[in-house]
Amino acid sequence: MPSNKINPKEFFTSYLDDFSELVKPDEKIIYQLEKVADLIKVINTKGNKILIFGNGGSAAISSHFSVDLTKNAGIRCVNCNEPDLITCFANDYGYERWVEKAIDFYGDEGDLLIVISSSGSSENMLNGVKAARNGNFNAVVTFTGFADENPLRQLGDINLWADSKAYNFIENIHQVWLLAIVDLIIGSREYSA
Repeated sequence: MPSNKINPKEFFTSYLDDFSELVKPDEKIIYQLEKVADLIKVINTKGNKILIFGNGGSAAISSHFSVDLTKNAGIRCVNCNEPDLITCFANDYGYERWVEKAIDFYGDEGDLLIVISSSGSSENMLNGVKAARNGNFNAVVTFTGFADENPLRQLGDINLWADSKAYNFIENIHQVWLLAIVDLIIGSREYSA
């Protein structure tokens, strides 16, 4: 149980100050976000799709991005967060291989894979990247945090990294970046959903 001695005002002020530093525009991040948006448009033009995966909170982010990209931007994006699919593949192939198997079943040559892992060391995401490479995907984009030399960050064509060790900061910045990409593709921050 957390200590009750924390001053809420000080905690939230410090928390939001620290997060605002993380979300400040950085030229390298802006460049990478532009490249991801361009890549998504190219994939769409070629008639291919985007597959996106994450674990836990990152799975929720992948679902949000997938729905918004598909519905609001008109670009096909698939996430495989259905419990029956995950538990089936995890049971039959092992949890570390469920993303790989989903890519084998749902991916097509020329697709784009986006994987989100705060630690950058989730075995199922690492195996998913290998499956995408074996399936001749057009490209792989990674979203990670924690160590700057994490394994997943070494495997993508574009690797967006949040310089933090706080899960919620990393997950929130990943969501901000991904939804900013959707809004750029749509061409507006304000639109009717």
